[in-house]
Amino acid sequence: MRIGPWVAAVLAAAGLVLASPAWADMVFHRGNGAEPETLDPQKSTGEGEAWIQYDLFEGLMTVDARGKLIPGVAERWEVAADRVTYTFHLRPDALWSDGTPVTAEDFVFAWRRLVSPRTSSRYAFFLWTVKNAEKISKGQMPEESLGAEAVDARTLRVTLEAPTSWFVAGLQHHSTYPLSKANLQKYGDDFIKPGNLVGNGAFILAESVPQSHVKLVKNPRFHDAASVALDTVYYYPTENRETELKRYRAGELDVTYEVPDAQIPWVRQNLPGEFRAAPYFSTYYYSINLLNEPWKSNADLRAALSLAIDRQIIVDKVTRAGEAPAFSIVPPGTEDYAAPQPDWAGWTQAQRDAKAQELMRKAGYGKGGKPLDLEIMFNTSENHRAVAIAIASMWQQKLGVKVTLNNQEFKVFLNTRSEHKFKDIARNGWVGDYNDAYTFLSIFQSDVPGQNHSSYHNPDYDRLMHEAAVEIDPARRRDLMQRAEALMLADHQIIPLYTYVTTHLVRPGVKGWEDNLRDVHPSRFVSVSR
Repeated sequence: MRIGPWVAAVLAAAGLVLASPAWADMVFHRGNGAEPETLDPQKSTGEGEAWIQYDLFEGLMTVDARGKLIPGVAERWEVAADRVTYTFHLRPDALWSDGTPVTAEDFVFAWRRLVSPRTSSRYAFFLWTVKNAEKISKGQMPEESLGAEAVDARTLRVTLEAPTSWFVAGLQHHSTYPLSKANLQKYGDDFIKPGNLVGNGAFILAESVPQSHVKLVKNPRFHDAASVALDTVYYYPTENRETELKRYRAGELDVTYEVPDAQIPWVRQNLPGEFRAAPYFSTYYYSINLLNEPWKSNADLRAALSLAIDRQIIVDKVTRAGEAPAFSIVPPGTEDYAAPQPDWAGWTQAQRDAKAQELMRKAGYGKGGKPLDLEIMFNTSENHRAVAIAIASMWQQKLGVKVTLNNQEFKVFLNTRSEHKFKDIARNGWVGDYNDAYTFLSIFQSDVPGQNHSSYHNPDYDRLMHEAAVEIDPARRRDLMQRAEALMLADHQIIPLYTYVTTHLVRPGVKGWEDNLRDVHPSRFVSVSR
């Protein structure tokens, strides 16, 4: 029986303290960065959206509390001798939140939707390893020709273009999640709204209030619902990290999305037991718009900007969370891969600066040459602004470049960047979708427009990556990717800055939040004690 408020008041007056009652809901309050772009799993691109989608949906594969790959809807699978035919057997207890079974046809429907030109998904390339997927994305074949077939309700057969080592690992990614065909046909684009959404994850979408919160409640039909401790999860979008820190200190949040760079020394000193910093499978970099001049035709100018940045100062004085300077795009910790480093990575910063000034003069800019004005675009964040200010100062002092900062609200920023409408330089970062160098290098192919924000186009790079995609010999495949990365870095179409670390504040009562390389934390593994 629940205790009424008047009884609680009497007990309190008598000096008796009540423990948290067994009937009380277990609620988890999570900071989640920017306002979600969309919760549509085939259309979203941001990390914050992915965190919510891990709770709402489950793919053939999923991850555990430590970010390790585990079976999801697929209870088992076989790979044929040809290494291109996969047969997935779906668990019999996989249900949608409306009680209907999750079927192989739901995966076929969602995958066709992902690669369809009508969807315009920025992640369509993610399934290009599947037979005919790339041609479908380019409008050259019908959606029905995709190499994914529902043999029966619980059996999905997938045929690939060629053997692909990372295929199964990629099936935990949100773009490959199934959709209830009946639900989407009923609601159209509104299928993702609270009250409409039918998911197959551990939680159900209850509310979505712009600039306020996303509320999820436990899904009793989830196949592992008995082990899910939480009743309710709140995700709070807070673009201003200083504001998020204040909310945490006020007790409004159990976990922050991030910690402001400027506050990390204070947090280390005052909240040492709650501060978490861990390596992250991600690289922070700037994209240069190669559709515009002077960048399109002037590799020396692009190189000068990169060399003039003192990355050690950025990580020591600006970010200060343990990041490491980056001179390549694929980060340390990648399985069976070591990223190639440009020669100048081993130089002193004074040597790099001298070379940068030489390249500026060669390009016709700097002292005695043309003035150079440029714009750095980034999404609203104190951390991104601090990095941009530091880099702008370096370019001004060393190269005489005049820099304008342009911060945009997250959704606007994503649209501007993906449509290549930024003037000069855009902030960027990539989180590996699975532990393989290909997840970083594939996005710079000229035929992957959704993520190739620089509009990079080098036929030799494309050729090397296409060869790597179908190469079955590990050493040969690694060599192809290393050659491709070295070529791309020599073209200076991006400016790698540093490899990330994750920073969070986590209350002592939060259990099951495990630091991991990919920074994924499904709420189904979390519990909270007050």
